[in-house]
Amino acid sequence: MSRRDTILEAWNRAWGDGDLSAFEALLAPGYVRRSKTGSEDYTSLRKTIEATHAAFPDTTTEILHIIEDGDTAAIHWQTKGTHQGQFMDVPATGRNITVTGASFLRFDGDKLAEEWVVWDPRELLSSLGIWHLG
Repeated sequence: MSRRDTILEAWNRAWGDGDLSAFEALLAPGYVRRSKTGSEDYTSLRKTIEATHAAFPDTTTEILHIIEDGDTAAIHWQTKGTHQGQFMDVPATGRNITVTGASFLRFDGDKLAEEWVVWDPRELLSSLGIWHLG
């Protein structure tokens, strides 16, 4: 399986289906995910994915674009779902959400060592009717 196919499968199974096995198999020891709110290890990320699937059980994630260059890759993704359970202290609204973002990946051999994720949480809050983008 190519690296591109491995990335596609891992993201779709983890974020789309809530099945973390393919994502876990992709990770290097010491994997770290970075965002504007700080860094997190896989244990923390796993809790985020599990909470997302509890609140949005019909979540689907699509990789819109993927570009590879040596030991790095960039993916542009889109996640959709229906808010059916409590999320970030917000009770279920029944509203449909769509969130897009990008992840930049650094590999150590065939294992994912670092991820930098960029997305706007206001997009999610706006979909839930909590925050209105102006």
